[in-house]
Amino acid sequence: MKRRTKIALALVGLLLLSQAPFAYRRYQLGRLSAAINALNASRASIAADDAFDDYAGVFHVHSALGGHSTGTLEEIVSAAKDNRLAFVVMTEHPAAFINTSDATLRGTHEGVLFVNGSELASTDGGRLLVAPGFATSDAPTLQELVTRAKDTGSLTIVGYPEEVRDLAQLKNYDAVEVYNLYTNTKRMSRALLFFDGLWSYWSYPSLLFATFYERPAGNLKRWDEVNAAGQQRAFAVAGNDAHANVGLSLQEQTGARIFEIKLDPYERSFRVVRNHVLLEKGETLSAETLLAALRRGRSYIAFDLFGDSTGFRFDADNGTDKRTMGDEIELQPSGQVRLTARAPVRCRVLFFRDGQVLRESKDAQEAALTVDRAGVYRVEVYLDQLGGFLAGKPWIISNPIFVR
Repeated sequence: MKRRTKIALALVGLLLLSQAPFAYRRYQLGRLSAAINALNASRASIAADDAFDDYAGVFHVHSALGGHSTGTLEEIVSAAKDNRLAFVVMTEHPAAFINTSDATLRGTHEGVLFVNGSELASTDGGRLLVAPGFATSDAPTLQELVTRAKDTGSLTIVGYPEEVRDLAQLKNYDAVEVYNLYTNTKRMSRALLFFDGLWSYWSYPSLLFATFYERPAGNLKRWDEVNAAGQQRAFAVAGNDAHANVGLSLQEQTGARIFEIKLDPYERSFRVVRNHVLLEKGETLSAETLLAALRRGRSYIAFDLFGDSTGFRFDADNGTDKRTMGDEIELQPSGQVRLTARAPVRCRVLFFRDGQVLRESKDAQEAALTVDRAGVYRVEVYLDQLGGFLAGKPWIISNPIFVR
């Protein structure tokens, strides 16, 4: 055998060997897909006497109106309808010659409620996500933005909290964006994702997210510390930060598209992570009721890509009173409060007090914990049965219950 032939065969062998991990990962994603389908098929029905209706939607969405995106309003409406979302909260970037918050989607389109909002930059770190939105002509601090937004009655959510210089000193905002899909995506290895994509993109495009999904440990810690300090009551939301701006395209000078591949279409982003809002039975979903529920923490974060979380509940009972996420409950008169987390499938539940794990409950649809101390209690829910990709990565993050 000639030397060149040997070298060529050796290179081919090395190439094939280098692809083995990606081929195996495609096999793993196939198993994950099958496990998710089986999990969804095993979901328990929501109790007939449940006090709430569960509405799933997305928060932090951009269109081409404010730049940084090529997405159209029509694409956003179509993606929301395809995902059967109940609501979408838009958070447009400001633009020089147009009030993007006024120009973006609002009202009901194709059965989906849209709320117009803005993403506003501060001069001292961090962003403020507000709904309804408004424009600013100066360069305010984050605290000044919060004050202005509260004066107009807008929902105020601190975006990118890792960029805020001192979250503990910020006052009077409603919630923290503890998870941001775009921020998480920036941590992926592009080289690894390229080869994973060659093997898995056409079969499991959305599940490729599982290969780089991370628990937002830093932001959860910041959020827990704010609530544990007792000076500010803050709730949590997840941001899709959807731009639909990653990919390749060829278009005419008129803007007509000849060829396009998008790696982050709205339809895919909306599938990964959602905010589930709870409204009391008989209460109609509207912009007002949606923002009021988010403002009071009547919601939870769920990575619905891995399983339909609809029906999750985290409640408290002190013997004479019952409360749910976002509420306050007293230890009196019994001196104890029973916390209960219920999920539609068997799972592992971690109970937290003031950011510290108190108890772990494994392989159950309902987990309970009786507490006799004041504190800020919340839960995280894990689907260990889905395998290694999701080890240590939550399926659900609840909003807290404040025991006083």
